[in-house]
Amino acid sequence: MRKILLSILGVVLILLSFFVAKQIIANKKRPQSQVQRSIKTVFVDSVQNTSVPIIIESNGNLVAKNRVELYSEVQGVLRSSSKPFKPGQLFKKGQSLLRLDDTEFYSSVKAQKSEFYNLLAATIPDLNLDFPEVAPKWRNYLNSLDVNKVLPELPEMSSDKENYFINGRGIVSSYYNIKNLENRLSKFQIRAPFDGILTQALVNEGTLVRNGQKLGEFIDPSTYELEVAITKTYGNLLEVGEPVELSNLEGTQKWNGTVVRVNGRVNPETQTVSAFVEVKAEDLKEGMYLKASVNAKEEENAIEVPRKLLLDDNEVFVVKDSILDVQKVTPIYFTEKNVILKGLQDGTALLAEPVPGAYPGMVIRIGDRSRRNANTPQNTALDQ
Repeated sequence: MRKILLSILGVVLILLSFFVAKQIIANKKRPQSQVQRSIKTVFVDSVQNTSVPIIIESNGNLVAKNRVELYSEVQGVLRSSSKPFKPGQLFKKGQSLLRLDDTEFYSSVKAQKSEFYNLLAATIPDLNLDFPEVAPKWRNYLNSLDVNKVLPELPEMSSDKENYFINGRGIVSSYYNIKNLENRLSKFQIRAPFDGILTQALVNEGTLVRNGQKLGEFIDPSTYELEVAITKTYGNLLEVGEPVELSNLEGTQKWNGTVVRVNGRVNPETQTVSAFVEVKAEDLKEGMYLKASVNAKEEENAIEVPRKLLLDDNEVFVVKDSILDVQKVTPIYFTEKNVILKGLQDGTALLAEPVPGAYPGMVIRIGDRSRRNANTPQNTALDQ
């Protein structure tokens, strides 16, 4: 009986434990996992299409409008003049820039003039016999000759016979030979063609200067030109007289210039047109690197936004009912930092600055830009 009771008790315990375990399993509730959805806050701007000026920016070096490269056309030793031939030296128009030693050549010219004087003196007696009516004017011309002065012009021929007679004696050919020597003698001294400054001096006093040797450079520091390259799309919009704003690369100084010439040829390599801007200012110097801003045209019904807002497929992010979407746009002109766009309707909520990981259909929250700007010193990308 004891064994039977223990067996029955064991079976009851097993069945009881089975039912208890089943009840526990049935009543167990699994905790549901809750996905935390992070909604990013973005800032938007309402699109307002306006007339946007297309300002073409270009860089270049200033070049003096009036500049002369000095070359020697004769040979001689450089001598001292009224002012030293040194860079930075100022000269007035007509002042001697430099002078070469012309002693030997000057003596040769005087010898040629003396021979001409003797030739003409020997011709006067024959003129008294054959052409007594013209002899006085040639005698007066002979008396006016001075070997230390420039040879005066020959008297005007009154007849063909007189012309043949004078040419036959070699007077005319001798006269023009001397005038050629006098012209060459004047090249031993170079005078300033305008008020300016010597910017380069390649020879010193006592240097032997040879024919064709470069001596230096002379410029007028009052007027400069800047060559800027404009894309051919807007090249036909530039006109002579167009105002141009110039500035240094740091943007600390600005000057006003004017377009004075526009090249009629397109550069085949860069597809640009060269425009020349004239500017006058006392604080400018040749060789300065400046940035030019040329107002090419006004683009109607367009907006200007930072380039970083434009996606690869010429699309931008817009917000529709707190959801990001993309919209096609037409880029008109790119600057270094911004781009001019067309294709957005007025009132469109345009994303004001890039959002990391943004995608079409992304749920977002529009933030209050006024509070953000008040709390942070840096404005958002589209604040204008």
